[in-house]
Parts: sequence; C-alpha cells; structure tokens
Amino acid sequence: MNIAVLSRGENLYSTQSLIKAGEKRNHDIEVIDPTYCNVMIQKNKALLQYHDEIVDDLHAVIPRIASSNTFYGTSLVRHFEAMKVFSTVSSFGILEAQDKWATFQILASAGIPMPKTTLGSHYYLADFLKDFGEGPVIIKLVSGTHGSGVILCENYKNALSTVETLQSTQTKFVMQEYIEESKGSDIRIIVVDGKVVASMKRKAAAGDFRSNLHRGGSGNPIDLSDAEKEIAIKAAEVLKLGVCGVDILQSKKGPLLLEVNSTPGLEGIETITGIDVAGKIIEYIEKMVNSK
Repeated sequence: MNIAVLSRGENLYSTQSLIKAGEKRNHDIEVIDPTYCNVMIQKNKALLQYHDEIVDDLHAVIPRIASSNTFYGTSLVRHFEAMKVFSTVSSFGILEAQDKWATFQILASAGIPMPKTTLGSHYYLADFLKDFGEGPVIIKLVSGTHGSGVILCENYKNALSTVETLQSTQTKFVMQEYIEESKGSDIRIIVVDGKVVASMKRKAAAGDFRSNLHRGGSGNPIDLSDAEKEIAIKAAEVLKLGVCGVDILQSKKGPLLLEVNSTPGLEGIETITGIDVAGKIIEYIEKMVNSK
C-alpha cells in the first residue's frame, strides 16, 4: 500500500514514528511537504503535482497540518478527498478542530459537556465578562495550539485589560470558566477509528497552569471512566476525525471537554504509555482502504 504523511517536518518524532510503523507493516510510506504541492483541476479532474511529478498512486494520506498552515493544508486534504484517496482525518474535521470556537459550537450541538465558554465579542464585552464573576478566567486565542495563546487571568480587572488588548489588535478569542479543582491537570486521549487507543493524565509544571508536555508538563498513564471514553469517542465522531487527540478536564460536574486536536503529537503519549499509537493509525488505514 502507498501511504503519504503530509508534513513539513520529516524529522519530527510523530512523522518518523508513522514512517517506521508503516514500513514495519510492509507499506511504501513517504513524506509529502505541502509546501511543494501544486493542486489543480484539469478536464474536470482533481490533479496534484509534487515538485515536478503528478501524484496518482497513493492509497491513503495521514495529514499532519499545523494551525499556521490551516487554509492550504485543509485545501490539500480536500483535494486528496476529491482524488478518492483515503485520509485519516477529513478536511472538515481539520478546519473545525483548528478553530476553537467552531469546535465548541459543533460539540455543543451534540450535547458534549464543556466549561462555560463565551466568544470574545466587540460589543458589551465588559458585561459578558461579568458573567464569569470576580475570580479567575481563561482567555484562549481561537487558533492557538500546544498551550500557546492560553492566558490565565486572576480576576475580572486583569481579564478585562487582557481582552481589551486583544480586541485592539483584532485578535479572535474566547473566554472560558476556570476549573479550579483540575489543579493544572487534564487528560489527553487518543482516538483512532472510533476507539480509545491511549490515554494519559498531564500535570502542569510548577508555576504554570498549562499541562502541555511541550511546556514542561509531566504525564502518567490513566484508566479512563466510561464517561471520559464516551466524550472522547463522540467528539471524534461529530468532528469526523478518524484520528485525534481529545483533552478533558476532571471537574466537580464530571468530565468536561477542553479541546480537540486533529494533529496530536505522538511522542509524549507513546513514550509515557508504551503504546504504539502510530501502529494503530496504520491498522486503521489498512482496514479502511481494504474495505473499499
């Protein structure tokens, strides 16, 4: 089977892990850098040129699309879909998952529990912010990843000053209630083909509230509750993501969905749990392509 990883970082851990998993199962697997792809429509047919060659022999692609490349990366995945090439995540799922507010809206329509969240409006902002009380408030940029663009404001005045600054630069953001009992911890769950394949509990480094491993957080394997599994699986299904990372907070009200990542990093979860997540992704591709 011919499989391509769509990635601008051939030497990144996640990309290399997928390559090794594909080769281990005797597939021809290569890296395609979206930067060098030319998508075109000719004679009513979707065609793709990589460097100076037409690509027409792929069975599947594994998108690793960064938020900074959402528009072109999503367009590329959509082009592969038009070419009838299987993609582990849909172009729809990538586009919606990389817009936090769109994600919250879609998941809310499916009844998935989340912290109270408000879109940063240009009107009556001070009044909307008062709905969160005088305590801490989380401010998130709509397109931030790996914990970047997430701000903890200790009180109403700090939050108001922050959102006014963001407004002045026309930055899109959301305001979210602070779940104090989570104590800087969350759960990262990897879903592949509608099943939970790995999970870990992450804890923020001292002095930080963000649990991302990229920011010095630590992690340990965790056994999930049925409710936590259900939320993760449902989120992946609603967003049409065959592969994704789902972040959940443990709260007094039960598990709350925090974020969905269409391009989850594999290094932390594979290292901490010892689970071959990349292998699970290749198995998913085999199942889907062979069923056609």
